[in-house]
Amino acid sequence: MGTATGTIDPREAAHFGRMAADWWDPRGSSAMLHKLNPVRLAYIRDRIDQHWGLDECDLRPLAGRRGADVGCGAGLLAEPLARLGAEVTGLDAAPENIAAAREHALGQGLAIDYQVGSVEALEPGGYDLVTSLEVVEHVLDPGGFVHGLAAALKPDGLLILSTPNRTAMSRLLLILVGEGTGRIPRGTHDWDKFLPPDELIALLKDAGLAVEDCHGLAWGPARGFHLSDDKSLDYFVTAKKPA
Repeated sequence: MGTATGTIDPREAAHFGRMAADWWDPRGSSAMLHKLNPVRLAYIRDRIDQHWGLDECDLRPLAGRRGADVGCGAGLLAEPLARLGAEVTGLDAAPENIAAAREHALGQGLAIDYQVGSVEALEPGGYDLVTSLEVVEHVLDPGGFVHGLAAALKPDGLLILSTPNRTAMSRLLLILVGEGTGRIPRGTHDWDKFLPPDELIALLKDAGLAVEDCHGLAWGPARGFHLSDDKSLDYFVTAKKPA
């Protein structure tokens, strides 16, 4: 099993760094992430409410808690987490993304600690919530990456991941259709690096975490992206660090 050191793939960082300039444009190269974000936020909100027994009507349920978003891009998730009350650290391997994230947060009046880096920069045992969405399939060492995420959690802390499944469906929709038609920038995905749920869950358990939930992220022409029992395209996993 690898360690958290050296999980960043420079080629992946450069690829996503080239998308930084229009990351916040809902019709730009990150358009697919904009479409995903409402589903991501709904899932995260449900999991934190259930885990900590929070009031689902509370507008700032993460007040007093520290969060880290690893592979944050230009802040599409980090900003909503900050609005939910968390003290947020955002990490990304591409300096261009961090520059764009800082500029956008400043314009929104949000105080987010953005840093260039990955799990290597996380404070051990420092965070109540760690998120890393559509990232683990881009790192050099998934096992070391997951161990690094787990090590950053406080006792009873929550880790939420999402990633494409390695199936015929993901190859068709994400690569052949998504990248083939330009809806997703070419070269974004390497199907061989996708992790099936059982493989990712095994990594989480090996890192000492208890898996609380695994839920599918599906797509349909009528509903767009939505939560589902179908994990064949993409899925979320929530795990906690024992108290």
